[in-house]
Amino acid sequence: MDDLFSRSPEPVDGIRVGIGGWTFAPWRNNFYPAGMPQRRELEFASRQLTAIEINGTYYGTQKPATYAKWRDEAPEGFVFSAKAPKRIMQARSLASVQSQVEDFIGGISELGAKLGPLVWQFEKGRRVEQAELDAFLGALPREWNGRPLRHALEIRDPAAVDEALIALARRHNVATVFTDSTEHPSFADLTADFAYARLMRSQPIDTGYPPAELAQWASRAKAWAAGEDVPELPHVASGSGDVPRRDVFVFFISSAKERNPAAAMELIRLLGA
Repeated sequence: MDDLFSRSPEPVDGIRVGIGGWTFAPWRNNFYPAGMPQRRELEFASRQLTAIEINGTYYGTQKPATYAKWRDEAPEGFVFSAKAPKRIMQARSLASVQSQVEDFIGGISELGAKLGPLVWQFEKGRRVEQAELDAFLGALPREWNGRPLRHALEIRDPAAVDEALIALARRHNVATVFTDSTEHPSFADLTADFAYARLMRSQPIDTGYPPAELAQWASRAKAWAAGEDVPELPHVASGSGDVPRRDVFVFFISSAKERNPAAAMELIRLLGA
């Protein structure tokens, strides 16, 4: 079994592809080989993918020692993104959460060089005034312990998605999250020096997404990485910013979740890893 842990795909052109989390019972004897101890699941998953989005941080942060353990189990070059805690994102006033933001980042910074973008997700119904959001994004740390930090903004209230939001995100170099979901706002405006996509329409088929759609996503990811826009995707505002290249993060989330690892691995293959 140990030879299964020697694989480590390299990101192609700065494009990283992964899944949400790594603990999910239907992945056992499916993505994870039969008989694999659960304690080795992260070690295995991080050698088949190039990134993982940590969703559990939305519901509760971990001790710094836990983040350090995850860091050490993943190979060099691997990256974790993470969702910010629910208690921050649902606070009545964003002006009151700075100490909680710093506490969250202080702990998760134990991931070191393997820490990727932090995702700040506002659920549907959570309306944030423009000035309040401006101040919040402006106060987010851009580095921690000498390492740069990146931030992605996911707005799930359709009424809050407009040209002013895009302009605000661009001003702060914060990526807006693209999702292909029919349930949440779906817009592919490029607002930062990286792009972040959460693909949420996997199907119970071998590759999770139909092969033609995965090939299309490989093409789109390469366009984003080259600093280009993808005009066939929905947009809110005009323009894409003047960036020669972008890092790209693509995660397969939710829907037919049991097939998300297969979709991610197939997209990695199509990208040429």
